[in-house]
Amino acid sequence: MYMNPSSYEHYIELDSPDEGIALLGAFNANASLVEQALSVTCDSAPGGMVIHGPNRKKVETAARIFKKMHTLCQGSTPVTEQLVRYLIDASVEGKLSEAEKFTPNLLLTNAKGRPIMTKTMGQKAYVDAIASHELTFAIGPAGTGKTYLAVAMAVKAFRAHEASRIILTRPAIEAGENLGFLPGDLQSKVDPYMRPLYDALQDFLGFDVYQRHLERGEIEISPLAYMRGRTLNDAFIILDEAQNTTRSQMKMFLTRIGYNARAVVTGDITQIDLPRRHMSGLAEAADLLKSLDGVTRVILTDRDVVRNPLVQRIIRAYEKDAEKRAARTRHRT
Repeated sequence: MYMNPSSYEHYIELDSPDEGIALLGAFNANASLVEQALSVTCDSAPGGMVIHGPNRKKVETAARIFKKMHTLCQGSTPVTEQLVRYLIDASVEGKLSEAEKFTPNLLLTNAKGRPIMTKTMGQKAYVDAIASHELTFAIGPAGTGKTYLAVAMAVKAFRAHEASRIILTRPAIEAGENLGFLPGDLQSKVDPYMRPLYDALQDFLGFDVYQRHLERGEIEISPLAYMRGRTLNDAFIILDEAQNTTRSQMKMFLTRIGYNARAVVTGDITQIDLPRRHMSGLAEAADLLKSLDGVTRVILTDRDVVRNPLVQRIIRAYEKDAEKRAARTRHRT
C-alpha cells in the first residue's frame, strides 16, 4: 500500500480489462455503491484498479470487498448489485470476515436457462440444511428467499429422482380480507393464496412442464387442511407461511411425513395473521423439535434479504419500532 500525508491508496491487479469492467460495474455502478458507503474513490488503472481515500481502514475494507468480488467473478459468479450491497452491509456490521467465506451454491438452472444460486451466507446455510436434514424449519422476514429456495431444492430433488412428488401447501388464512366474499368456487377462492407457489414452480420448470407434472399428480399444491389423514411417502413437502398454523395444525402436518420424504417448513413469525386467541405453531415447533435427529432450524435475517434494498430498510424500521414498543411495555410493568 502506498501512503502520502493526506491519502491512502490500494492497487488491485487484474488479469484483463474485462475484469475491471465487471468489478466496477456498468457505468461504475458497483464502484459508486462502495464509494458512497465507505467514502473512498475507485478508479480503473493500468493492469488493474486503484482505491484511495483519507481513511486507511476504509480503503482496506473497500479493497477486501473488491477482492472478494474478483474471486467470485473468477468462479463464474456474476457480480450483481445485490452481492455488492451484501458485502458492504457485512463490512458496516463488522462481519466482512464472515462474508468473505461465502461461496454461492449453484442449485439448478430455471426454464429459461438462468442459474439459480444462493446469494448470502444465510441462504447457503439454509440450502445446506435442507440437503442434510429430513425436516428443516426456516424462519425469517420477507424477501430472504425462504419459499423460492425451498421450491428450488424440491425441483432439484425431483429432477434427480430423489423424490417422486413435490407437495406444496399453505394455510388459507385471511390477511385482513374476507375469503368468503371472494368470487367463484372453493378452488377459485384458494388459488390466490397458492399463487407464489405456482409462480416459483413455473419459473423453474416452465409452464408446459409444470402443467404436465400437475396433471400426473407429481406436483400437488393445496391448502393445509387437505393434508389431514394422509401419509406422504417419497415426496418433497413444503409448508409455506407456517406462522399461520396453530399448534394442532402444525402437529397434524408434521405427522404426515412418510418414508423417503423431506419436509421444509417456512414462515415469518413477525407476520402472523391468526386470531389473537390462537398461538402460532411455527416458533413452538421449531424450538421444540430442533434437537431431534434429522431436524434443524435456520434463522434468516434482514442481511439475507435479496429483494429491493428498500425492503431491507423497511424490515429494519419495523424491528426498531418493535424493540421500542417492547421497551415501553417493560418500563410500564
